[in-house]
Amino acid sequence: MKKWITLAMAAITMMVSSVSMAAVDASNPYLLINGVAENAFSRLKKDKDAYQENPELLRAVVKEELMPYINVRYAALKVLGSQARKASKEERDLFTDAFYEYLVASYAQILTEYTDQLVTVEPVKTIDPKRKVVSVRVDITDNARPPIRLDFKLRKNRKTDEWQGFDVQVEGVSMLNTKASEWSGQLRKNGVGAVAAELETRAKKPISKSEGAS
Repeated sequence: MKKWITLAMAAITMMVSSVSMAAVDASNPYLLINGVAENAFSRLKKDKDAYQENPELLRAVVKEELMPYINVRYAALKVLGSQARKASKEERDLFTDAFYEYLVASYAQILTEYTDQLVTVEPVKTIDPKRKVVSVRVDITDNARPPIRLDFKLRKNRKTDEWQGFDVQVEGVSMLNTKASEWSGQLRKNGVGAVAAELETRAKKPISKSEGAS
């Protein structure tokens, strides 16, 4: 399951084979995923040698091509769960910032393991204007593993009417729920600040092609 979660986090950068840059249309969740993937993938392919020589450069790719389309604060609060209500605004802000850097490092590390899996994204569907959360199905086919189904969760921003990613389900298992379960004990025992500090430490770990995803 951990390997599939790793693939899920990486899949958003594998969804197309085109190397042409495209404007990202955040008004539609299906188009958003394809646009982000196309831009990220084309950049990875264009400067492949540079990224192999210096994997740390992948942090910039993640920050510029992926993170603007993720609602990090919403995801962070989902991970905090009930602890979010008990934490101060400063603690929530601290955790959100640390979670952002943790995600950047995690995605960058995963990109060092990029391979040419066959990825099929479901076609664009009509969305009820009243819907605030949409799942976009992605099927990954890898000759070395059984096929896997991913469902990317996106939420419509009430202020901008644009869609933002916040979670992915791997065969029905939520990545956010997995992280929330993993860190819940530490959050209760040590507090939000301590877990945020741990995430910051993890985020500073060098990106290395020889290591697995964080």
